[in-house]
Amino acid sequence: MKLALIIIGAILLTILIVWLIDKFVPTKAKPFITIALWGLIIFLGYLTFNSVYGEIKFNQLKEKRYASAINRLIDIRDSQLAHRTVTGKFTKSYDSLIKFIENGKFTIVERRDSSVVDEERTKAYGGVTSYKDIVITDTIGFESVKERLFKGSDRYKQMMNVPVGKDGTKFTMDAGEIEDENGNKIPVFEAFVKKDDILFDQDKNLVLKENQVISVEGVNGDALRVGSMSSAKTIGNWPKTYGSNE
Repeated sequence: MKLALIIIGAILLTILIVWLIDKFVPTKAKPFITIALWGLIIFLGYLTFNSVYGEIKFNQLKEKRYASAINRLIDIRDSQLAHRTVTGKFTKSYDSLIKFIENGKFTIVERRDSSVVDEERTKAYGGVTSYKDIVITDTIGFESVKERLFKGSDRYKQMMNVPVGKDGTKFTMDAGEIEDENGNKIPVFEAFVKKDDILFDQDKNLVLKENQVISVEGVNGDALRVGSMSSAKTIGNWPKTYGSNE
C-alpha cells in the first residue's frame, strides 16, 4: 500500500511538471518533453495497478491455501481430542494417532438417577430412614473412533501433510503436560505450519507483512496453529470464517 501511495504521488508530481512545461518551456521543445513525461505517467500508472492488483491476487490465493491447511488442522485437533477422551492424554506421534483412529473406541454410557439410603443422616435422625440421590452410570456399548470422526473416509492418513505450499511440508506436532496453579498435570498438544511454507512462492514483502498480522479478521502471527504447549487450550488461531477454531 505504501508503494502504491508513493507511485500515485509521483504521477501527480509528473502531471504538475507537464503543466509547468506547458506554461514556461519554449514551444519547440514542448512536444518531446511532454511525450516523455506522459510516457512516465503511463508507466507509473501501470506500476500502481500491478501493486494493488498483486496484493488482491495474493490475498485470494492466501485465503484459499489457508482454508486447505486449516481443514487438516481441524482433523488433527479432533483426533487429538478423541485420543485424550479415551486415553486421558494427547500424543506427539502421527503413527500412534493414526493407529488410535483405526482401533480406538468411544465408550457409550447411560446415566440414570437413583436413590439410596443415606446412612449418616439415618443415624443422625435416630434411625429414621433417609435417602440421598445418586447418578448411576452404565456402559451400554462402544463406538468406533474412525466412524464417529471420519465416517468411512481415510483422509486421516494424510492429516500430517500440508496440502498446499512447499512440497513435502508436514505439520509440526507436539504433546505433553503442564502444571496448573494447584500442581495438577494437564495434557496439552500443539500442531502448526509456518506461513512461509504455505506462501513460499509469493512476493517476499507481502509474506513478511502477512507474518506480522494482528487482526480479528486474520490469522495472527507467523503460523497457522491449533492448540498450545504453554496453556490448556485446543482452539486454532484462525477466524471463524475459515471454519470452527474450537
